[in-house]
Amino acid sequence: MTEKIRLAISGTYSTGKSTTTEALSIATGIPRTHAMTSREILMEMVPGKTVMELNAMELVLLAMRRFEERVHNEGVGVDSFISDGGCVHEWVYFEARMRIGINPGNAWWLGALKTLAGLPVKRFYQQYTDMLGVVTKARARRVYDAYVHLPVEFDMDPDGHRPVSEPFRRLSEQLLLEALEEVGLPYHIVGGTVRERLEKIISIFDFPVIVPLDEAIEEAERRVASAIEVLKSDARYHEAQRQKSLRRRIAWALRY
Repeated sequence: MTEKIRLAISGTYSTGKSTTTEALSIATGIPRTHAMTSREILMEMVPGKTVMELNAMELVLLAMRRFEERVHNEGVGVDSFISDGGCVHEWVYFEARMRIGINPGNAWWLGALKTLAGLPVKRFYQQYTDMLGVVTKARARRVYDAYVHLPVEFDMDPDGHRPVSEPFRRLSEQLLLEALEEVGLPYHIVGGTVRERLEKIISIFDFPVIVPLDEAIEEAERRVASAIEVLKSDARYHEAQRQKSLRRRIAWALRY
């Protein structure tokens, strides 16, 4: 049996990381750590905007806030934890946007406008992204013992807060796998239903099971759904979702 482990579970958008990590934590008794979601951070630091409306500097703020919280939550003195995502995600998120476009999912003409607007500053943001990659990968080597990667198997939820471009999601998947190779930690690609994933992960690491898997999955799904409902009941969430004025949309289109 694995007595102490710091396990990161990676996977791009809509791969079921939250449900899988929550259920694994409940089933094994190993604490789960995570960073605030992008939606939660936006309501706190950039109210009134969705992820798709952020400019490059606001994305820097988002990445820094998520990384700061992840470092804090993974450093609370516990010997073992299951990390929902892992710190390399913060780099992948920004790097994919640098390659695909700062606001993936835009119409082609809007993407072209944003690209032109970013020409004077793109080099600066790419340098920042490169350094973020160095920092997050170095931390992953120091902090984690192993990774589990959840491949893309499900359709993406186009909720307005996620990048709604499938090429963006596929590139994120590629970057995550390349990063895992570069970091050099042991990693396992685990697919299937949530129950099949739990069975495989528990078998790989010889984890104890203190709560039956079906019961753990049911409770995990309840917790994840409850967190989403709490978020959607917040007035700041609805403010971000409302239709913006034409003037505001044009200003957003012309700002990198």
